[in-house]
Amino acid sequence: MINLTVNGKPRPIDSEVDLESYLVSFGLNLKFVAVGYNGEVVKKEAFSGLVLKDGDVLEIVRPVGGG
Repeated sequence: MINLTVNGKPRPIDSEVDLESYLVSFGLNLKFVAVGYNGEVVKKEAFSGLVLKDGDVLEIVRPVGGG
């Protein structure tokens, strides 16, 4: 079991997974998402090479439309 913190909430996952696969599993459009990983902004081209590990902290931000 791997324990992540995502947007301030504990989110356990069963096994290591790359960031891109993790985001896609939530149905997120990677074109419109920004991710902070352990306090650092991650470039989109690095999503697939970043493997999430126990204790990692993610901040996932999506634009919100409105008027």
